[in-house]
Amino acid sequence: MKITFIIPHADLSGGIRVIAIYAERLKKRGHDVLIVSAPKPLSTLKQQAKSVLKGKGWIPYNDDEPSHFDNSIVPLKVLERYRPITDTDVPDADVVIATWWETAAWVAQLSPCKGAKAYFMQDYGAPGQELEQIVPTWSLPLHIITIAQWLNNLITEYCGNIPVTLVPNAVDFDLFYASPRSKQPNPTIGFNYRLLESKGTDIALKAIKLASQSVANLQVIGFGSESPSEPLPPNITYHYRPSNSQLREIYAACDAWIFSSRREGYGLPILEAMVCRTPVIATPAGVAPELLEQGGGILVKPEDPTDMAAAIQTICQLSEADWKMMSDLAYGTAVGYTWEDATDRFEAGLHTAIDRQRSGDFSPSKTAITSKR
Repeated sequence: MKITFIIPHADLSGGIRVIAIYAERLKKRGHDVLIVSAPKPLSTLKQQAKSVLKGKGWIPYNDDEPSHFDNSIVPLKVLERYRPITDTDVPDADVVIATWWETAAWVAQLSPCKGAKAYFMQDYGAPGQELEQIVPTWSLPLHIITIAQWLNNLITEYCGNIPVTLVPNAVDFDLFYASPRSKQPNPTIGFNYRLLESKGTDIALKAIKLASQSVANLQVIGFGSESPSEPLPPNITYHYRPSNSQLREIYAACDAWIFSSRREGYGLPILEAMVCRTPVIATPAGVAPELLEQGGGILVKPEDPTDMAAAIQTICQLSEADWKMMSDLAYGTAVGYTWEDATDRFEAGLHTAIDRQRSGDFSPSKTAITSKR
């Protein structure tokens, strides 16, 4: 197949990372794959004003930042400026895939010769992607592919029983792995540092501060693609933009991994930590409830650093045998999610989009149902 992905802009976000994985895997299967992207948009006046009021100054524009498509085998075409993508920007293809609510509207306007229209929908709630903006896009004449059952349920709540392909994320066992091990000599936990409010870094940091008062010599390892906005506590070692091999070592060096998101489409770090045999302490965001239901970690209350700190203390104080049992359960859960299986399902979703176009199934869409919540 000739496949075109339409992305808002290339960066180091988790959603773009998943798109890059599928693009490369489809390319390796013999498909002709192209990524078409707008450049990074300029900050709005509201965003600039907010930054200035917080004392952070004017937000500089930098479109030369790294992305998950750097050194990729899949070609990336970037427009000259941020604007809607039109017919002249994309080649004729078998399928064209929107990956963001704005790109869904762009793809819906493309000519049929640009390909059957699919919509890879991974999340909502990020800045610039609020629910009231994204719900109308679910009623566009695009075949939706989504990553989690809770998102599928949300689509059904607003739009009724429209066809959706469910493709859970997975983990790359060539990149993330670890041999069975014992607990660390000093209790060690890890977390992903993100500046977005929805990622709950503030919850993790408060929990770490509380846990440090009850867990002697608690060591913390953090990583992220952003520089911390404030100095981190002295017991936190921070890794800025680690490589995959470094990230694997970080996961495997921890007795527990903290997942503190308030909202999350999926939560890929949960799987990556678990396949590195690290139990996870998670808020009930994304797929955390279903991934932890087998006992590979502890699910904590949302917005509750005290509960998270108690979970940190619980895991750090487990006996060697009990910790290893939890570690084995985490690993056993994660190995059930492979990118090979996920790519099979994603590819099948693209064929469904093609079949629906050929059968005329993309008739004028139903109007989105108004939620009662």
